Amino acid sequence: QVQLVESGGGLVQAGGSLRLSCAVSGRTFSSNNMGWFRQAPGKEREFVAAISGWSGRSTAYADSVKGRFTISRDNAKETVYLQMNRLKPEDTAVYYCAAGRYGSVSTMPYEYNYWGQGTQVTVSS
Repeated sequence: QVQLVESGGGLVQAGGSLRLSCAVSGRTFSSNNMGWFRQAPGKEREFVAAISGWSGRSTAYADSVKGRFTISRDNAKETVYLQMNRLKPEDTAVYYCAAGRYGSVSTMPYEYNYWGQGTQVTVSS
């Protein structure tokens, strides 16, 4: 059974940093793309960042987080990370990790077939 377990969320002041982790088990990790999405109260789930399979050479970011967030992967640990710097109150949301169907970067939720349970990130002003 495939499992994705996020960790690292919490409460932080605006301008602070957090690093989210997502540990994957139950499937081949290294060849598949991975992504982070988020959902704020009353809003639809939105794309945050994605990384290609294998070396993770290709990445993609939402315009709202570009330059502040960094996605990375450690295939040996079967874990993907989201380093979040210069956090803003509008970054407050539940953050979800997702494992994709293919190796290339994808920003579309329907191209991800496994999802974690989510971790809450709250940024106070």
